[in-house]
Amino acid sequence: MDILLQIYQSVYTSFTDLNSRLAVFYLCITVLIVAVLWMVRGRPSSFIAYLLPKEVYLHKSNLVDIKIFLFNSLLSVLELFALVTMTALMTSGVLNMLLTATGGSLAPVEMTLSKLAAATLIMILTLDFCKYWAHRLHHETMILWSFHALHHSVEIMTPLTASRNHPVFLVLRALLNTVVVGTVQALMLFLLMGKIEILTIGSVNAAYFIFNAFGSNLRHSHVWLSYGPVLEHVFISPAQHHVHHSIERKHFNKNYGEVFAIWDLMFGTLYVLREHEKLEFGLSNLKGERVEQPYPTLRSALLHPFADSWKALWKGTSRDPKLQKRQERAAS
Repeated sequence: MDILLQIYQSVYTSFTDLNSRLAVFYLCITVLIVAVLWMVRGRPSSFIAYLLPKEVYLHKSNLVDIKIFLFNSLLSVLELFALVTMTALMTSGVLNMLLTATGGSLAPVEMTLSKLAAATLIMILTLDFCKYWAHRLHHETMILWSFHALHHSVEIMTPLTASRNHPVFLVLRALLNTVVVGTVQALMLFLLMGKIEILTIGSVNAAYFIFNAFGSNLRHSHVWLSYGPVLEHVFISPAQHHVHHSIERKHFNKNYGEVFAIWDLMFGTLYVLREHEKLEFGLSNLKGERVEQPYPTLRSALLHPFADSWKALWKGTSRDPKLQKRQERAAS
């Protein structure tokens, strides 16, 4: 019973903690945004049908989203993700190495508004940079893609789709954040601040508060919202993330960013919208043809990526099952 209570508390926290984009506060703001879009677009149906279409929220894909969300909540209760989120330890370790290498010590540093602003901006950009590369590496490395394909196999999207992630993907992303964010924090302490200011942490949280409040839940939804071609060179709009989920070939490997579009612009993966594009979500082959849903159940969602990753590891080698079969046919 204790474990069930802890799972309940974990789920409850997901809808109450302002660090979670699923917090009721953010969901209420999302409803208001959708209401404005509904009116601007001429009230195409009843508001409830526009906000919560049955074909989306009763779809089998959404039911799998719910199961994955609950399973990952269980893993959170078991502290699997906490075990690999050791940013503070990484910061301390790198800082000690810097102090040892330079023979220096941390002197009290006067915190000015400009230093606070610089530290806040550095941390926000570092977090977003980590998310960009964790995302991109999972797309462009076949061994890792197997674990991220689960997220992209969704055929419809709701705000809960943001939690449709394989535990391996979450662990690897947490590890990357630990290494990069921990190192950057140590450098900031050594070169800029001297100590972690609560105002810096608060400022970073405030920035993500704004992101979560104004549109983050529409990134995974049936509601289209583009920021226009100018702003979409700076920020990733919900519509741009819809493009990222598209099965069409021209949309493959585009718009990896979460908050900022600058990384996609810098590394050549930005897709800026010029008009409303009708999209289909899911998985497709290299020709852009839809493939059958490979993860129709929670069991397949959790286990099949391991098998797919194993096959990708040996592809093209003497241990490739397909190559072995061709050799056997040639020998016979």
